[in-house]
Amino acid sequence: MLVRATLTIVVLLAVAIAGLYVWTRTHPTRMRSQIEISAPPAEVWKVLTDFPSYPEWNPFIVSAAGEARTGARLTNRLSNGGGTMTFKPTVLVARPGEELRWIGRFGVPGIVDGEHYFLLEEIAGGRTRLVQGETFTGVLVPFAGGAIQVEDGFAAMNAALKARVEKMAG
Repeated sequence: MLVRATLTIVVLLAVAIAGLYVWTRTHPTRMRSQIEISAPPAEVWKVLTDFPSYPEWNPFIVSAAGEARTGARLTNRLSNGGGTMTFKPTVLVARPGEELRWIGRFGVPGIVDGEHYFLLEEIAGGRTRLVQGETFTGVLVPFAGGAIQVEDGFAAMNAALKARVEKMAG
């Protein structure tokens, strides 16, 4: 009787975890922020991927190390809500002047996965539209609450990036 009850609990727990995982894959949590920068995408890319200079200007990702190269591993320190967190994402896409994308995970894949992206689009007048966003999936995402509410950090980073790029270009 005890074995049957334990097995039933294990099966129900596995079904619940699988259900949460599938739910977040089909209904991910998405965040994004965009800004227009008075400089061409190549200039924005140069500042965005100059990771050693992040402590000088970036209020959100306060330090970063690694290479903007597909497959590379980064070490980023994020400041959010008064605290900091270090994570080590893997670069998925690094197309100079177009897109930088990485995936960071909390523990093993499927717990909390965050796919972060920067899209650079050339617009009229040699300007750039920068879109920064993240898509969160994983079984703990529905319970993460404020820990993954980072849109204010995106907006602060975008504004600081704009100021730095335009100062350097101008």
